[in-house]
Amino acid sequence: KMSRITSNIGGPVEKLWGKAMLQGDGDALRITGLMGVWIRPLLRGLPKDTPLIATHSLVALTAVASGFTNVINLVIDNHAQWFVVVPGCLNLVQGPVNYQNFLRMGVPAENIQLAGHWIPQDLVDNIPADCQRRIQRAKSGMEGSGVDGPKRPRRILIPVGGAGAQRKFIVQFVRALAPLVEAGEVQLFLNAGDHVHMKAAFLSALKEIGVTKFDRVTTADGVREFRDRLLDPENEPDAPVTLFAFDDYFPAVATTDILSRVADVLACKPSELAFYPVPKLMIRRVGDHERFSALRAAELGDGTLEAREISDAMSNMGLFVNGFELLTQMNESIVGNNKIGLYDGCKNAVKIALERAGKA
Repeated sequence: KMSRITSNIGGPVEKLWGKAMLQGDGDALRITGLMGVWIRPLLRGLPKDTPLIATHSLVALTAVASGFTNVINLVIDNHAQWFVVVPGCLNLVQGPVNYQNFLRMGVPAENIQLAGHWIPQDLVDNIPADCQRRIQRAKSGMEGSGVDGPKRPRRILIPVGGAGAQRKFIVQFVRALAPLVEAGEVQLFLNAGDHVHMKAAFLSALKEIGVTKFDRVTTADGVREFRDRLLDPENEPDAPVTLFAFDDYFPAVATTDILSRVADVLACKPSELAFYPVPKLMIRRVGDHERFSALRAAELGDGTLEAREISDAMSNMGLFVNGFELLTQMNESIVGNNKIGLYDGCKNAVKIALERAGKA
């Protein structure tokens, strides 16, 4: 909620909140650890040697406090701070800079390991085919590309983060994209998640820019049907804009994972989505800790640098729409990164947990 409020206010308030997100020090870790002690009864019924992989430090801290012997903590973000690591377990990180910084902070080498990015299996398994399809779409009908056929509109997936904190920027971005949508150069996949205020904001923005023809998807089955239809390279959405909005949390979260396979560009803040194997337009962050994730994506070649202003975001959109080179490079980088296992973090975490269980 605070992220949403400060993001909408902007200015000094947003700057102060951003700095606060860099202050996950030892005190923050101790406070979270005390919370973990209080909720130990939640794990009381499980055998203590059960392999436990935690996607939040609070879960790992609770498991360690409960006496579990095989706990793995998947460290979030790409900024090293004490709040996200857990003493007494194995902490896996997504990138080498984070690994180095944790070692320099004093995390024991036996408690930290580089694993790769946390990515859904379906996305990783289909990287070669999905990237090849995106490259063909990017090149189709473009001068100098060597690929004949009609020019394909760029599919831009715009999800709203868990706190719904990006309303002001995203609504402005949708307004700025209106001429490209009207010209048939861009298709929008707007994922409002389960945020009522974002659904209302999207509907208001679409009305304002004169988009009257758009589809709505409100169920998980509908999302999968939408994705499956677009996996055929000959198919396009029925409308230039599709709004995804849900009453429940889980389909809201899963929608971005499902749609990423058929999006040409994922336009998102540099949260955990910054690590996804999809060409990414990194838009304005919510909290200064996220800027390091945008840098990670840019250096790996599968995302842009953070676009903090609408003008910056639209400059990148110009490169995506008016040429095929940047999208081709990003997809080729994703394929190359995949060959060295960069996106295998989740698989590696399970493998490590089972290996540790075998040694016990």
